[in-house]
Amino acid sequence: MNINWYPGHMAKTRRQLEKDLSGVDAVIELFDARAPRSSRNPDLGALCGEKPRLPVLSRADLADPAVTALWQQALPGCVPVNAASPGAPKAVLPALRRLLAERVKRDAEKGQAGRSPRVMVIGVPNAGKSTLINTLLGRRAAKAEDRPGVTRSRQWFPMDSGFLLMDTPGMLWPKFEDPETGLRLAFTGAIRDEILDTETLAARLAECLEALYPGALAARYGVAGGLEALARKRGFLLPGGVLDTERMALTLLDEFRAGKLGRLSLERPS
Repeated sequence: MNINWYPGHMAKTRRQLEKDLSGVDAVIELFDARAPRSSRNPDLGALCGEKPRLPVLSRADLADPAVTALWQQALPGCVPVNAASPGAPKAVLPALRRLLAERVKRDAEKGQAGRSPRVMVIGVPNAGKSTLINTLLGRRAAKAEDRPGVTRSRQWFPMDSGFLLMDTPGMLWPKFEDPETGLRLAFTGAIRDEILDTETLAARLAECLEALYPGALAARYGVAGGLEALARKRGFLLPGGVLDTERMALTLLDEFRAGKLGRLSLERPS
């Protein structure tokens, strides 16, 4: 499958990100808990340099908890959260304070004890950045929707806890070394559906789920197999009795992304 996500636009986003990073003290890096490896930007390490980073496994409520526990071992210090949950601040803020303790101490020694540490929140499109910021703020300030590309420009938000948060547009990277990375990002909704062959994508998702979680499709739809079998079982028909596989493809993608097939993870630590 050829996935074209407009790398020219992403190159512009990268340049802006590189510029903005020079003015922040730390980075909250969101990964999708269902595919942490695929949703981790390989360029970010070089861009951040020595800047402290807090890895956050967003959408952990949709991921397999046993697999998430493995990722917590593989990514020391990472915090799994449901970005929309009221409990998210209790997990993220203490970890952020620990991460920035040395910086706050240096500021105090320089007579800048009241300075608000600047924290950039970054991740792939639709990772839940704006949702997490709203939850941390305790109010709806950053524009958030369950689709990629909603945040168009950087936005600063002061917190009562003393941090200054920057929301950023989701950033992919110009080339995936592993084609499966692009597929997993597309499964989770990080790449816009409008630029993909939806039926092919859903068929690949069905294959992936059958390999990782045999029986998950049958438990939800009453039958396993490809889109035709699923569409037939659901009674998705066009005039003349033709199977409506496009409707089934959209249903499968939507229900996977909403967690209606269960808590499923697409990759495990190697």
